[in-house]
Amino acid sequence: MTTTTIEEGDKVNIKIKKGSTYIHTFTYVNSAGVAIDLTGYTARMQIRETIENVATVYSGVSGGDITMGGVAGTVTLSIPAATTAAWVFASGVYDIEIESPAGIVIGLVGVSRVTVTPEVTRP
Repeated sequence: MTTTTIEEGDKVNIKIKKGSTYIHTFTYVNSAGVAIDLTGYTARMQIRETIENVATVYSGVSGGDITMGGVAGTVTLSIPAATTAAWVFASGVYDIEIESPAGIVIGLVGVSRVTVTPEVTRP
């Protein structure tokens, strides 16, 4: 499990081992380092091979692979091993957006790189 403290729009490059469950918790803080209350917020994330690609290779949403942490200011991404095992791409780009109950969209994680490392041990 990886944990990253971020301010709005920070870039966070990630590496995901194919065939493994990937868990990453992002804690959204203000410039003073205080967690921002995300109660009632939703989140979404997409991975594409390039920014220009129309097709996504992965999509996650709150209530699915993304869990919101309310007053703790956390957004936890948990991609199942079965999902990562099926991936056929080696790298791409992603970002994470959150949406307030009032409909305000915030780019939580700016466009960042994702690298998928191969697995040797398989079921």
